[in-house]
Amino acid sequence: MALRFDARDVSGFKFLVFLAAMFGLMSLLAYSVIHMKFVKPLDIDAPLDRFSEARAVEHVRVLSQDIDGRQEGRPGLREAAQYIKGQLETMKERAGSNVRIEIEENVVGGSFNMMFLGHSISLGYRNHTNIVMRLTIDSGWVPPRPIIFLFNGAEEVFLLGSHGFMKTHQWRDSIGAFINVEASGTGGPDLVCQSGPGSWPSFVYAQSAIYPMAHSAAQDVFPVIPGDTDYRIFSQDYGNIPGLDIIFLLGGYYYHTSFDTVDRLLPGSMQARGENLFSVLKAFTNSSKLKSARERESVGASANDYNDERAVFFDYLTWFMVFYSRRVAVVLHSIPVAIFFVMPFFLRLLNSGLHSSFATFYDFIKGMLIHAAGILLAIIFPIMFSILRLQFSSYAMNWFANPYLAFMMFIPCSLLGLLIPRVIWFSFPVSQDVSVRKIPKEALSDEARFWGAFGFYALVTLAYLVAGLSGGFLTFFFNVSMLIAWIFFSLIVKSCGREAFRSAVFYVLPLIPCLTYSVYFGGFLVQFLIEKMGMMGAIPPPYGYYIPDIVVAAIVGIVTGWCVGPLIPVCGNWLARSSILQFLLHLSVLAMALSSQFFPYSTAAPKRVVFQHTFQTLGANHLIDSSYHFSVVDSNSLSFLFKYAPEVAKELSISSEFSFETANMSPRGTWMALFPVSFLFSRTMKFPAGSNEILEKDLTFPYLSTYKPQVISDDGSRKVYLELSLGSLEEVWVAVLNITGPLSSWSFAENKLPAPETTDGGPPSYICRLSGASPENWKFWLEASNSEYLRVEVAVLHQVLVDEAKKLKSLFPPWADITAASSFLSSYVF
Repeated sequence: MALRFDARDVSGFKFLVFLAAMFGLMSLLAYSVIHMKFVKPLDIDAPLDRFSEARAVEHVRVLSQDIDGRQEGRPGLREAAQYIKGQLETMKERAGSNVRIEIEENVVGGSFNMMFLGHSISLGYRNHTNIVMRLTIDSGWVPPRPIIFLFNGAEEVFLLGSHGFMKTHQWRDSIGAFINVEASGTGGPDLVCQSGPGSWPSFVYAQSAIYPMAHSAAQDVFPVIPGDTDYRIFSQDYGNIPGLDIIFLLGGYYYHTSFDTVDRLLPGSMQARGENLFSVLKAFTNSSKLKSARERESVGASANDYNDERAVFFDYLTWFMVFYSRRVAVVLHSIPVAIFFVMPFFLRLLNSGLHSSFATFYDFIKGMLIHAAGILLAIIFPIMFSILRLQFSSYAMNWFANPYLAFMMFIPCSLLGLLIPRVIWFSFPVSQDVSVRKIPKEALSDEARFWGAFGFYALVTLAYLVAGLSGGFLTFFFNVSMLIAWIFFSLIVKSCGREAFRSAVFYVLPLIPCLTYSVYFGGFLVQFLIEKMGMMGAIPPPYGYYIPDIVVAAIVGIVTGWCVGPLIPVCGNWLARSSILQFLLHLSVLAMALSSQFFPYSTAAPKRVVFQHTFQTLGANHLIDSSYHFSVVDSNSLSFLFKYAPEVAKELSISSEFSFETANMSPRGTWMALFPVSFLFSRTMKFPAGSNEILEKDLTFPYLSTYKPQVISDDGSRKVYLELSLGSLEEVWVAVLNITGPLSSWSFAENKLPAPETTDGGPPSYICRLSGASPENWKFWLEASNSEYLRVEVAVLHQVLVDEAKKLKSLFPPWADITAASSFLSSYVF
């Protein structure tokens, strides 16, 4: 059957092509900014008073490529610390006589409690190394305040180096501000994702950054992301120091994988970071508000002009930065709502009376509800299509290795949902008396649709404000831009008419800066989310299989809604055609069908697999059991992995009839050495492994014993003195104690117990992680409130695999990144 298009259909498709071309150009600009195409990296011969990416990359190359094994407990970590210290010593030697440089190798130890990934845990550590330098910069500039560079150790084992610095170092109270340089990827925008306490650090950044990249909305989102940074230690838990948390966000595919190599660095990213840091450092050290810990306490927060925790700030394509305080935001972000409620009376009260004003307001409310329905359907339709696709596909996350698929799959169906309410109510049911108003019904309909959409974004802006969040700047930007666009449209309609193509174009043009920002911000958000979906954890099936696709579909729907939504009140006249809806529907189905042919992983976007060779031991020399355990941290389960890794399946004797129902599942306690990261795992599996090789190595296994008799108090409590030996293991990453029973106190964390944990319906337990190499054993005491037994389970993670496990690891396909270790488990009763 041939499709028949009338003149309005043809005009609608022309307008659709015009918008597609416009958004295509915006996307190219956003891609260029997000991937740092506008920053020219300086070469190795650049002047010494300029930051050079080429020089920095050479140091990264040595640390990441020439020095192997830099994890906690491995020899490369010590070698890396010595390399950094040596480079700082070289800097000190070539500094001028007017510059004083102090360099220290600071070995820290301690114990404290913290919440991580929503779980309470105690941490004990020793012999972690920080390299500390206090100096002025290696250039002609001499700062008025000293600058401290802290190269802290043990960040990835729960922020231990920074804790040790804040608890023990002599310079800790002299710090007036800090900048925490982080990475969750290999480049891209050098985003300020946290700022505080107070808004002074972000204000300084806004005034001084060369390439400003900051969103106050990031602070709303950051707590949702699994993980943490040293910012927490300096600014929140122990220091209350004003500071910035700056983080690379793109390249999350490689983060904490073997693919995270120097060639993955995104050119221009380090150059922008270096220039920003140099400029912001100058601004911090020259600020009159820079105060030491003692000065901050004496002055008090009331004297701080920038004590606003929720200031609003954002960059515009890294060209400039907008910053305003919470107090200003309360006024600015309330204005659109006030305009929405006042406008019906402003338009009608003098000319038509109160009744007409209320009828107009009623029309505005209907316009708002119709626009809200379109935004909601723009989110629901991609979700529905994502679920439908998974009914016919053999794997989820096909967009993971091919991010453009997410846009191709979900934007057409999102547009479909956005336009459906406009098609259903194409003839807007106005409540005003058209004959009395002597205004065409089409004009009243457009007016109601526009102010309804305006009111929707105004209420969203106000909702952000009332919730105490900082992301309302985007919808506020919509309101301002839409007002300007409506004025342009109203003026051009008088000369060209409402149906003229030029009228719609004149409405679009003032919105371009706002829409460009929406594409930039939305594209960055979707890309970041897609990359992180490979490590966000897995919810158990059957629902876990759908979650990543649903989340990505919903986010693409939201981004599509905010990128196209402001256009709909006027441009919907051109786009709300059944022919266009049919086209979008066919395009959505075609995109779903084609995208299902793409494999979700590649060497550039690997699947993360956790492989543990587990040894159950009894005492120092007795091996009870040896087994392999596997898990993944995304929705494509282990059955998917073994299906596409046939050599591994063959080695493990996995048949084609393999299923979770018949598999030997691993209890969560098996992964105790990875607590609480193990809660990101879904189903885990156990397979038998040989034990001869480990016995032939003549290792002494970790074991726990008493080193002096227990002491029983008059009140019936007893204190047990224990000693943990790590045996002959040489590359221990961490040892974890899981203690159940009537525990009332212990020698860790200043004798304070963390909140108890309950796992898989078991009894409440207390978890302590111990890290740091030493020839000495760990000695500690536990206090029981009564005579009942204390049960202590010990898990020690060793970063060395036996040859048999190494062989199994090598059989995995190149698109899988394997995090592998040996774990020694034992259990004791005292």
